[in-house]
Amino acid sequence: MAVQQHQQSSRRRRFRAAALGAGAVAVAVALSGCTVNEILFLDLPEPATKEAVTIQNLWEGSWIAAWAVGIVTWALMLWAAFAYRRKHKDDAPEQTKYNIPIELLYTVVPLIMIVGLFFFTAKDQSEILTVDNDQDETVQVVGFRWNWAFNYMDQDAYAIGTPDMPAELVLPVGEKIRFELVSPDVIHSFWVPDFLFKMDVIPGKTNIFELTPDKVGTYAGKCAELCGVDHARMLFNVRVVEPAEYESYIAGLKDRGQSGMFDTGMTTDAGQMPDERTT
Repeated sequence: MAVQQHQQSSRRRRFRAAALGAGAVAVAVALSGCTVNEILFLDLPEPATKEAVTIQNLWEGSWIAAWAVGIVTWALMLWAAFAYRRKHKDDAPEQTKYNIPIELLYTVVPLIMIVGLFFFTAKDQSEILTVDNDQDETVQVVGFRWNWAFNYMDQDAYAIGTPDMPAELVLPVGEKIRFELVSPDVIHSFWVPDFLFKMDVIPGKTNIFELTPDKVGTYAGKCAELCGVDHARMLFNVRVVEPAEYESYIAGLKDRGQSGMFDTGMTTDAGQMPDERTT
C-alpha cells in the first residue's frame, strides 16, 4: 500500500510539473503579444497577389508538418525520460541491441516526409514560374546601382527613383502583370515581401515571371541581394490601384516628360573598387 501511494504521489508531482511548464509557456506567449501567425508561421505576410496563395499554402503546410513532427518527438523524449528513468540508485535499464519497429519508423517516416515536401515544392514552383504570355501589362524592372527604374512597356512610359526618394511601381489591381528583370551592372534581387515572391536581376540575362495583384494598397520592396556599398538604399514602393487611377498615373508620367523607355545602360561606379567597375 505504501509503495502504491508513493507511486501515485510521484505521478501527481510529475503532472503538476508538466502543467506548470505548459502554463509558463502559455503566459510567456501571451505576454509577448505574439499572434498565432507569428508563433506558428514566423509572421508570414498576408498574400497580396493571386499567385501568392499557393506559396502561403506551401509555407504553412510545411510548418504544420514540422510542428507535428516536433510535438511527437518532444512527447516521445519526455515519455522516455519519465517512463524509463532509473527507479533506484543501483538499477540499470534493460539493454537491447536493436528494435526493428522503431528503426523502420525512423527510416520510413522521414522518407515519406521528404518525398512529400519535394513533390509539393516542385509542383507549386512549376505552377508559379509558368509564363502563360496572357498578361494585361508588361513592366520591365531595371535594377542598377543604386536604384530602380520601371519601364511600362505597353504604355511607353517609365518611372525612376532618386537618391532622396525610393522608386515607385504602380500596378492596376486584378490585372496580370508580366515582369521582365534586367540589370546593367551587378546582380540585384527584386523582392516584394507581401507578394511572397522574389527573383534575381542578373546582368546579361532577362528573368521573367507573372503575378496578378489582387489587393489595393502600398507595399514595400527592396533588393534582396547584397549588391555593393549602397545596397541598403535600393528600396522601392509598389502601389496597387484601381485601373482608372493607373491610367491617370501613366498620363502623369508622360506629362512630366517620362515617355519612352529608361536607358538600361545607366549606372554609376561610385563607391566601387577599380576592379569592380563595369564602365
